[in-house]
Amino acid sequence: MNLNEHIGILIHSADLAITSYVRKQLEPFNLAPEQNLIMMILWNQDGVSSNDLVSALNKDKAGIARMIASLEGKGYIYKVDDPKDKRSFKIHLTDEGKQLSHDVITVQQNMRETLTKGMTNEEVRELQKLITKVMNNI
Repeated sequence: MNLNEHIGILIHSADLAITSYVRKQLEPFNLAPEQNLIMMILWNQDGVSSNDLVSALNKDKAGIARMIASLEGKGYIYKVDDPKDKRSFKIHLTDEGKQLSHDVITVQQNMRETLTKGMTNEEVRELQKLITKVMNNI
C-alpha cells in the first residue's frame, strides 16, 4: 500500500503542510497559528472568557492560559475580571489587537484562496463535510 493512500497519513501530511504555511504567513505579525485562532474569535466577539476559548478551540485550560499570556505580553489583548464570576475573567482586544485584524484578515483570505486554488465552492464544502465526517468517526 502506498502511504499516500492511507487516509490518516494523508490528512496528517496535509495538516503539517498547512500549519507550516500558516506559520510563515503569520510570522510578520508575531502570531502562532493557534494564537491566531484566539484573535479570530476576539475579532468576531470581543470580551470572551477563557472557558469560552477552551470550548471553542477544544484545547486544555493550561494551553489556552499560555496563549493568553503570550498574546497579552505582545500587547494584543488584556484581561478584565468578570463581574458575574469572581473566579473568571474576560479577554478583550487592545487597540493594537483591533488594528492587527485589518492586516491579518487579508492574509487569512489569501491563505484560504491558496489552499482552495483550483477547487469549486462545492468541492470546498464537500471537503469540509468529509473532514468533519472523519473527525466525527473518531
